[in-house]
Amino acid sequence: MALVAFLIYKLIRFLSRTGSARVMRGIIILLVALWLSGPNVLNLNVVNFLLGKTMEFGVLVVVILFQPELRRLLERVGSGKLADLFGRAGDSKEMELAINQTIAACEEMSATRTGALIIFERDVKLDDTVKTGTTINADVQSELLKNIFYPKTPLHDGAVIIRNGRIEAAGCILPNSSNPNISKELGTRHRAGIGMSEVSDAVVVVVSEETGSISVAVDGMLKRHLAHDTFEKILRNELLPEEQGGSGVSRLARRVKGKNNGKKAD
Repeated sequence: MALVAFLIYKLIRFLSRTGSARVMRGIIILLVALWLSGPNVLNLNVVNFLLGKTMEFGVLVVVILFQPELRRLLERVGSGKLADLFGRAGDSKEMELAINQTIAACEEMSATRTGALIIFERDVKLDDTVKTGTTINADVQSELLKNIFYPKTPLHDGAVIIRNGRIEAAGCILPNSSNPNISKELGTRHRAGIGMSEVSDAVVVVVSEETGSISVAVDGMLKRHLAHDTFEKILRNELLPEEQGGSGVSRLARRVKGKNNGKKAD
């Protein structure tokens, strides 16, 4: 029951964070209309016949409508590992150092209004994006990040990709978001960050050049104007899930058990 609940929760959360939520509501409305027009309710024979014929091709229609979302979901499943359902592997100490250095760099770049775009790679490998930039392969240091994004350097316009707690590449080109509902206030840097979080499970950090505000994008959702404590908490929760007692099914099980002892996990 916990596994089924977890999968349903993940599906609803995934759909709600994309533009497919309204399409899903439209499909539900059609199903309700089909039931209401049936012989056991309103007995609208012609309407029921037309809706029934439409639903016969429902699977094909769903595949066409949700093609981008299905492809993104299959990419995540194909690049993931079974063990990730129960906990994320990796060197937590190296990642914690990377988080601390990134926070320090972003705070200083925010104060000087230096634009920055930093990608924390997770399960979905970003090899194609890495190829668009320059390989760095260095430890994450705040001074290095500030130097990369200094306006007069060759790599400051692109994104930095952090893989396994190390800077893999800089000056990388990201895909812009295809979501039409994004605020017009957001520039290309924020749109690129949201776009990367839509096509992967990466955690994207954006520092605004205009306002100096710090934002984080995850699963197509952008959290803006973050204070220092909130910024640090988001990065730790997303990149160090073991601090919250594991991830995936284990975290769901802890939440279920927590109802009995008054504790709340994650």
